[in-house]
Amino acid sequence: MDLRDYLRAIRRRWWLVVGSVVLALAASTLVTVLTPPRYEASVQFFVSAQTKGGVTDAYQGDLFSQQRVASYVDLLTSDRLADMIVANGQTTGLTAGQVQARISARAVPNTVLLHASVTDGDRARALSLARDLALQFAALVQTLETPSGSTVPSVRVEVVAGPRLAAAPVAPTPARNLGLALVLGLLVGVGLAALREAMDTTVKDPASLAEHVDAPVLSTVPFDSRARKSPLIVADTTRSTRAEALRQLRTNLQFVNVDRPVRTIVVTSAGPNEGKSTTACNLAIVFAEAGKRVVLVDADLRRPRLADYLNLEGAVGLTNVLVGQARLEVALQPWSGDKVYVLPSGSIPPNPSELLGSRHMTELLRRLEERFDAVIIDTPPLLPVTDAAVLASTVDGVVLVSRCSKTTLSQAKQAATALKAVGARLLGCVLNMTPTRGADAYSYYEYSRPEQRSRKAASAAAPATRPPERVSAR
Repeated sequence: MDLRDYLRAIRRRWWLVVGSVVLALAASTLVTVLTPPRYEASVQFFVSAQTKGGVTDAYQGDLFSQQRVASYVDLLTSDRLADMIVANGQTTGLTAGQVQARISARAVPNTVLLHASVTDGDRARALSLARDLALQFAALVQTLETPSGSTVPSVRVEVVAGPRLAAAPVAPTPARNLGLALVLGLLVGVGLAALREAMDTTVKDPASLAEHVDAPVLSTVPFDSRARKSPLIVADTTRSTRAEALRQLRTNLQFVNVDRPVRTIVVTSAGPNEGKSTTACNLAIVFAEAGKRVVLVDADLRRPRLADYLNLEGAVGLTNVLVGQARLEVALQPWSGDKVYVLPSGSIPPNPSELLGSRHMTELLRRLEERFDAVIIDTPPLLPVTDAAVLASTVDGVVLVSRCSKTTLSQAKQAATALKAVGARLLGCVLNMTPTRGADAYSYYEYSRPEQRSRKAASAAAPATRPPERVSAR
């Protein structure tokens, strides 16, 4: 992934970054609040070697003192010094190990200065320990550095600063904790967003869909929050960007092959809930807008939807015609005038695939093609069942509907492979429910928004088209 991929992942999944930062800051705040304050008292020592005088001796003494300072860092945290401090009797309630754990030391580089600090949860005890440390450390060095038979130590340690207590607690440090939490939250959030992006194989754009199915994308239909309650492009939705995208689909289908016009079209998808049934309904509506006489056939004999969408009675329909229980003229129901006719699914049969692949179904399609300019057929999804593949080989072409950010690229490819396996003609794809905002939005949505803002005024001036009342099949 390059930088643009990371930025796109962050824009698509910004909630992961924000959530990680919020959780990290919340955890840091909780830790900061629950951590008891700790106070620090410090003292600084000056280490000098005893010399007789002279420049050479002073120089050698300075080097000797620097070497001793490095050793005294460990001496300050030694067991012996801790025992001496405890034996002094000023550290009530602390053992030698606890005193040793509270002491830290460091040498100031290239100097003979030694810095020691004592950290404790009690301010007074921290200062008291630092004072005992200053006294006992000087005494210990004097004992260790005094040669046998002499009363003068070869190295002398003097306190040059402190002991003094810091004005504010050294722990916890809210600013540092929150800063580290912010950085950690950002890193984790960006990492999660990038990982999710790398693992996401769903269809995101027309180019990747067209590449995997080896067919053109005829239209990208934008997501419309009103489509759940009003899936059909009638009344005030006829001027929406969704309606324009479906008109684009109609136009592209008309120009797929001017020498061999497409009249019978199967609309299907790889899996369920991708919008194939609403696409089939709306495709019939936009064909009727162009002056075509259209018949919409519900060949989804497992979960029929068209009768509900169009507010029609679906008890008598395709299956009844195929088995000879009803005549085609009786089963066909007009919708919105005489431009659109609907053939509902009828009774749900136990053998949908056999019915759709029968000779009677082929003959029925030929009869419909003679009477209508366009035959739009809604079928079940391709991957769960074979109904659509069986029917696809007998029509002029197939439109494959894929839902943005839901259908995976492998599912779309498998669906296209299933169609090619039966010799079906895949006209192209429809990328459904594409986002209108965010990283995956398309620029023409922005161009269309002024029209959306004015659709209320336009719909008030134009006569509204409403679906007819429910009618009963005879």
